[in-house]
Amino acid sequence: MKEKIEIPLSKNKLFLGIGGSLLFVALGIWLFLNADTFQEDSYRLFKNPMLVKGIGIASILFFGATGIFAFKKLFDKSVGLIIDSNGITDNSNASSVGLIEWKDITTIKTEQVMSTKFLLITVTNPEKYIGKAKNRMKAKLMRTNMNMYGTPLSITSNTLKYDFRKLEQIIQTEFKQNKNVD
Repeated sequence: MKEKIEIPLSKNKLFLGIGGSLLFVALGIWLFLNADTFQEDSYRLFKNPMLVKGIGIASILFFGATGIFAFKKLFDKSVGLIIDSNGITDNSNASSVGLIEWKDITTIKTEQVMSTKFLLITVTNPEKYIGKAKNRMKAKLMRTNMNMYGTPLSITSNTLKYDFRKLEQIIQTEFKQNKNVD
């Protein structure tokens, strides 16, 4: 690789994420406060007020956390993703750990959940990267990724100012070039 590729965070995508999070937090609050009114005239699932309150609380916690993350990223001056001769420096999502070295990467594959595509970065020593987590929540998120996909590392373009297909192509090309250098 001759030059460093820097992909910035997308302020527009972050604003949309914050807006969506606020909507779902408001919906969660509404569900929690109005759980008892669902007992009549609703599906069997929503007749249990405790279940409706649980859904409301889960919505508040999950989307509150994603909203806080997006808000923090809005003021983050660091680049979202850097691809260079050392590897991929990821600062794009809640489970980002910084530099993922080319020498540690064994495979890169694309997965899709609903409409969201992401790259799964498989490494020789996943614990090394889980150990780089700055807090227990991030480590837990990475372990969940490990259990579901076999790797703690994933990259998406959801917060990046870049098209996913182009991102995938660049990372795959650089991976092949840098794996041959070793």
